[in-house]
Amino acid sequence: MKKRILAVFLAAAALACSLSACGGATTQTTAPSDETTPSSGAPHANELNVGIAQDLDDSLDPYQMTAAGTREVMFNVFEGLVKPDSSGNYVNAVASDVSISEDGLTYVFTLRDNVVFHNGAACTPDDVLYSFETCAATSVNSAVVEALSAVASMTVEGDTLTMVLSAPNSDFLSYVASVYIVPAGYTEQATQPVGTGPFKFVSRSVQENIILEKHDEYYGEPAHLDKVTYKIYEDNTALFTALDAGALDLVAHLTIDQVNNLSNGYQVLEGTMNLVQAIYLNNAVEPFTDERVRQALCYAVDVDALMDFTAEGHGTKVGSSMYPAFTKYFDESLADAYPHDVEKAKELLAEAGYENGLSFTITVPSNYQPHVDAATVLVEQLSAAGVNAEIQLVDWNTWVSDVYGGRNFQATVVGFDSSTLNASGLLARWVSDNAKNMINYNNPDYDAAYAAAQSTVDDAEQTAYYKECLKILSDTAANVYLQDLADFVALHPDLKGYEFYPIYVIDMSKLYFDTAA
Repeated sequence: MKKRILAVFLAAAALACSLSACGGATTQTTAPSDETTPSSGAPHANELNVGIAQDLDDSLDPYQMTAAGTREVMFNVFEGLVKPDSSGNYVNAVASDVSISEDGLTYVFTLRDNVVFHNGAACTPDDVLYSFETCAATSVNSAVVEALSAVASMTVEGDTLTMVLSAPNSDFLSYVASVYIVPAGYTEQATQPVGTGPFKFVSRSVQENIILEKHDEYYGEPAHLDKVTYKIYEDNTALFTALDAGALDLVAHLTIDQVNNLSNGYQVLEGTMNLVQAIYLNNAVEPFTDERVRQALCYAVDVDALMDFTAEGHGTKVGSSMYPAFTKYFDESLADAYPHDVEKAKELLAEAGYENGLSFTITVPSNYQPHVDAATVLVEQLSAAGVNAEIQLVDWNTWVSDVYGGRNFQATVVGFDSSTLNASGLLARWVSDNAKNMINYNNPDYDAAYAAAQSTVDDAEQTAYYKECLKILSDTAANVYLQDLADFVALHPDLKGYEFYPIYVIDMSKLYFDTAA
């Protein structure tokens, strides 16, 4: 007997997660001044200008994307057989229907017959097979590759794709959503990406802009906007100046200071970024090879004061590598595992041989003001415990190549999101041999707990193992965990339809200009 699935709820969102519980609730904040409010009813030519703080990855190939900012943009270009919606559900996309056998081993996808790629070619079952095979062979997302390795067989008959797993995997549909469907044999994805989404890629000017246009042959509800231009400002002052001058219609991920200084009458919405901000520590580099040093830094940092100072208390404390939108796995108690205690920090440093303090460098991408602001406060807090931390600001490309890719750093302040709507998207990266394990974390107990979570078919057991992983990360002070940042989004007053998602994306197809008011 097969169980028909029309929309599969996000496993991490528990059984009846409300929008606010998923971190997707919004509040509207009145702008400080409306002296220069843009005139409602002004023509927009149905085109949107969006300001972003970083350029995209060098490659736009959907299986090579690594940066959250790249996925945020390309979410509008690529789709899988299913895709997430703003409530954390998986809804049908390139597939018109999904059914899963009672034993959790067999997935049957009915393919739509009217899906057209951005290059005008019809999407066929061969394209779907090609996409899965290519993703399994080339994807940089090791969790997706691992999940696909458990597919014992994959066959197509007519418009039906059947996948049989070697063992049940309750998260499997989330990995399916990460396999973007692309044309078979197309070799220009890195520079001229082609997908099935509501927007198609038009052009890219490195360090300047990325342009998308409405996909007129989209099978589903068409995008309201005709064109979206992402303008790149890696200088935060220039980004804010353009926003306040009205040259941009939408900018997300603003700081509270930027919101408070916005004077053009734009509406401001508040959600959460759905990421884990932390001081990420290179566990293979002195002095962070010593667990006591890492724990000392945890005690030396006052997260509540940090949030008050940088965001007027907005945001949510986290104590490990999980953010609150994953309610089933999030352990709120870990946020207070290291209460602010400067004397305890000094004692641990002395035990580790640093009774006279220590020095290290925090490398921070300069284009992300929330991380720069956090690092600035952290330097002052750490100094009270005799720790001399110096900030090294680098551009985004340097951070990606040297810190993330080369692991050439001592500490960094950034935020990590989940590329898939499941807990393993956040926790897989800290497995010892994971290619994304940039902090060189190596803990056999963690590896065993994560492996056990992946192998069990019992939901309660899997949840317990994931929570064990989080506890191990906290106990060993793998990093100095801070917060899930508040996400402030400024929009032109005529712009409507913005929705917060439980992952780090912005769905441009929902947005529209309402000039009737």
